[in-house]
Amino acid sequence: MPCERVETLLEDIRQLSEERYAIAHTVRELVMSVDPGVSEEVKYGGILFSVGSPFCGVFSYAQHVSLELSEGARLTDPFGVLEGGGKHRRHIKLRAATDITDKHVFEYISAAYAVA
Repeated sequence: MPCERVETLLEDIRQLSEERYAIAHTVRELVMSVDPGVSEEVKYGGILFSVGSPFCGVFSYAQHVSLELSEGARLTDPFGVLEGGGKHRRHIKLRAATDITDKHVFEYISAAYAVA
C-alpha cells in the first residue's frame, strides 16, 4: 500500500520537475518490484527503502535524482556507474529517464537488496 507521505513527496517533486518526478517514480517502482516485503518511508528528504534494514533510497536534487545504495561499497560495479568514496554508501546520479536503463539501475537495486 502506498505511503501517503511518499505520495506527497513525489507530488512535490512533480511540481518542481516532471522529468525528475518520472525518474524518481520509475526507480521507486523498480525497488518495490524486488520483493513484496520492501517497505518505504520518507526520511532524510527522500524515500528510504528497507527490508529489515535500509538498502537504498531515492533523493531528488536540483539537477538530478540520486539512487543511494546503503552498502554500495560492498557491491561490484561491472558497469562503472557507482559514485562516492565513503566507507559504506555509493550512489548513481540519474539526470534523464534513459539513465535508468543505460546505468543498469535495476541490476544495482537487486544487488543492494541481496546484500541487505
